[in-house]
Parts: sequence; structure tokens; C-alpha cells
Amino acid sequence: MMRRESPIVGPWALDYENKIQKVYRVSAEFEDFSKEFFVSDTGERAAILAVNNGSALLVRQYRLLLNGPSWEIPGGKVDEGESPAQAAVRECLEETGALCRKPRLLISYHHGLDVTHNPTHVFVSEDVAVDHDLAGIHTQEVSGSSWVPLSHCAEMISSGKIVDCLTMLALLLYVNLPPVGKARRKVRRVRRQFA
Repeated sequence: MMRRESPIVGPWALDYENKIQKVYRVSAEFEDFSKEFFVSDTGERAAILAVNNGSALLVRQYRLLLNGPSWEIPGGKVDEGESPAQAAVRECLEETGALCRKPRLLISYHHGLDVTHNPTHVFVSEDVAVDHDLAGIHTQEVSGSSWVPLSHCAEMISSGKIVDCLTMLALLLYVNLPPVGKARRKVRRVRRQFA
């Protein structure tokens, strides 16, 4: 016997809120049972994979659940009135001092489909100005940044030095998706190194 896939979803009740997230309680009534969900809404996020001369720009940040630093691509929350592409470029500038030009969408996805609302947009830029003033970097967010050869990024994923799913997804998609435009030959060379 097949059960109805779409339940009647009750009202969303705000249970908790702070400047980073909202937690809602909502029930779903199926034909013969009901479920209660607690949904954490942290808003829309954007990140960018900055690539220059066969290297990716990674930032180092403290992460509570690791109780230590993590190597990641720059990213953060999309502010009100800002497009995801603008947010990705801004976050990279704030975290590294590098200005990404001509960002193109690599992928948009959801981290979870039941209890986490966090639509995420990942961009890539191969046109990066790296000589910007470092005085504006948000040192309370990042402890450093580094250009890492893409071939070394694969080793960092395999050895557990890169554990952030957003960063892994961006790197793996970048080296495996068909290249666009002028970067076609360069990306083929990088793919051979990454493999």
C-alpha cells in the first residue's frame, strides 16, 4: 500500500531566534501518522572558488564542531538586497583581500531537506585580482588564507585536511565539469594533475 507523499503541513511556529538563525516548529499530517519537525533557518549562503594559475584560494577558519581550524573556500551569508554572486565576491574580498571578477555559477544546492534551510550558491572566478589591500580582512572570521595548487587540494581532501562539504563539492565539480571558454586547455592540464 502506497502512502500519500504530500502531507498537510501545519503552520510554522517560531521557537527560537538569534542574529544567525531562526528555529521553527512545524507538523506534517500524513494519512495515518504525523511528524513534528524543528527547522533551522540560517538563510541563503554564497561561496566562491577563486582560481588563479592552477591554484585555489582557501581560507583557514576555526570551526566549533572540529574544535580546530578548517581549510575552506571563502563564503558566507547573503545580505538583504544582495545577489548571491555579489555576496560571494564580497565574502572573498572580506576574508582574503582578493577581488573575484566575472563570477559564474558552479552549483546551487540545499544542505538538508528536512531540518535545515540553507540554500547555498557556489560560484567560480578565474579572473582574480590578488593585489588588494589586506587591511580590511575580517580577522575575527579567518586566521589566514593561502593559494593551494589544485593537485594538492585533492590530497587535502583524501587526507582529511579539507572536510567541509561545500569546499569539496566546489573543487570536485570544478575539475570534473566541462570547462567553459578560454580556460578549456588550462583546466584540462589541471584535471590531469588532480587525478
